Amino acid sequence: MYHLIEEFEQNLGRNRTLSFLFSLIKIILSALLQTYVMQVFMDPCNLISGGFTGIALFISRVASLGGMNLPVSLLIILLNVPVAAFCVRAISKRFVLLSAIQFVLVSMFLEIFSFEPLFYDIMMNLLFGGILWGFSISLALSSGGSTGGTDFIAQYVSNKIHRSIFNIVFYFNVAMYIAYGFSFGWIYCAYSIIFQFLSTTVINKMYKRYQRMTLQITCKDPKPVVDAFMETVRHGMSIIECKGAYKGETYYICESVVSSFELPELTRH
Repeated sequence: MYHLIEEFEQNLGRNRTLSFLFSLIKIILSALLQTYVMQVFMDPCNLISGGFTGIALFISRVASLGGMNLPVSLLIILLNVPVAAFCVRAISKRFVLLSAIQFVLVSMFLEIFSFEPLFYDIMMNLLFGGILWGFSISLALSSGGSTGGTDFIAQYVSNKIHRSIFNIVFYFNVAMYIAYGFSFGWIYCAYSIIFQFLSTTVINKMYKRYQRMTLQITCKDPKPVVDAFMETVRHGMSIIECKGAYKGETYYICESVVSSFELPELTRH
């Protein structure tokens, strides 16, 4: 089913307006599903996720121990907006826009909706919650956006050093879970790690989150290609002059290393 959705979106690729609207629908569904998972599966079990959403949940629960009420919805905005503003000049504007819509909608939906828990069994919540959380993130990624937070940082740094920083993101999440274990008990730390493992497994099956790939375009006039590329993303491109083996005509190979986040937008152009 998921591959059929991807194929349908590829067929819309030539119409940028329809393509963006379809991406926007997936972003809305992603935000709604994340809100549902947080309220139905995560809250009853005191779970946190990875990334900035996990930090927001962590801070909110630490504050509640001191009698303070810091809404998760507010913390999601406060954590994400500065990072998005910092990264917008260095990464795809479309990626930042869709990601910003996603985390703003999650913040709004947390205040608007109130979903009741389905299960009170910890393993059932871990299983269904982890799988659906991974699916919600994959929806956002497949739209050309993300759920914000560490994805902004990962995209920014990857563009600078031209390699994936998945391991760094993983270690960051591990450190957060350890801190969570110290604060609320190691059993909740262990449950949250299992939850994160399940969601990451789903994401890896559906979407290569921090994958880097080489984009090559062969043409006779590289200027329009370079101009369109630089307008879409914010890093360099190499131009290699070559000759065709059959006719001996001069061609140019336009080459750049791009991330999986950027590829859908580049192919649409």
